[in-house]
Amino acid sequence: MITLNDYLFDGNTVLKILLQYSSDLKDSAIKSNNPIDLAHSNFLIQIIELLEHNDFLTSQAHRIKEFYKYMTREYPFLAFTFKGRIKSLIRAEEKFNGYILEYIYEYYQKNGKYPNETEIKSSLNCFRDLIAYRIVISLPQCHVSPDESREAQEERYLYEIAEIMPNFLNDLGFTPESDYRDYVKNPRPTGYQSLHITFYDEMARCYTEVQLRTKDMDDMAEIGEANHFGYEKIQLEHRTKRDIIPVGECVYFDEAYDRLIKLHELDLSSVNVNMFKALNNQLINDGCGLFRGRQIMPFEHLSRFQNDLD
Repeated sequence: MITLNDYLFDGNTVLKILLQYSSDLKDSAIKSNNPIDLAHSNFLIQIIELLEHNDFLTSQAHRIKEFYKYMTREYPFLAFTFKGRIKSLIRAEEKFNGYILEYIYEYYQKNGKYPNETEIKSSLNCFRDLIAYRIVISLPQCHVSPDESREAQEERYLYEIAEIMPNFLNDLGFTPESDYRDYVKNPRPTGYQSLHITFYDEMARCYTEVQLRTKDMDDMAEIGEANHFGYEKIQLEHRTKRDIIPVGECVYFDEAYDRLIKLHELDLSSVNVNMFKALNNQLINDGCGLFRGRQIMPFEHLSRFQNDLD
């Protein structure tokens, strides 16, 4: 079985790794008649296209900057940041295999049998966040009303912004796919909180996701228990599923599970990828988007002091 780990130790660039991995997966999928690996190869090609053709990212950033300028006018008392990123290669690989694992496990739990190849492939048409923009807001203490907590006021602004954004961006070529997904009132099991809105960019002809969080929510996601370094809990969940679905009963579950475990056990300090260096799995300097997402734009707005406001 081919895994991403096989390509991380030869000093290659991320693009060369992607090209080799996707090509080898395709060849192997054709020889073994494995449609899931073929879908996997096509998924990697999507990432290659994002990294190779980034003119549209400049267009996206300029159009999203218009909403940033709107917020500076309408919410001068808030501090906030706008950041964009392309999902990292390792995180994208984790997510692809994680979707396969979750779908097969839940299907088996519900139906007592395994899904067929067509059903598994259909479940993989859900990637909408290879490109994502994050808006993080914070209300400085000097602007906090005494009759309401800072957290409650920040959440109120978060929902207000989430209601305004779809119509605003729609006029700039971003069609909202649906209402926002509310992980603030309905946090994930890890404690992760955020509002997610998926858009289809008519100009770039691709999906993108906008995430809205307060600073406390962002801290929880980036440096708290919900961050991507929390592999121990994730590995335990995967191994629990492995105990329920024995080896050999579903080849697609087996392959996704093995690829995930290998990634979770990867010693990043041993990786040799151009523009990437890690002393350990926490101290990382990633200049290529291998482990951390490739940055598209950083815009920062500092709050005006209370006595500066009319």
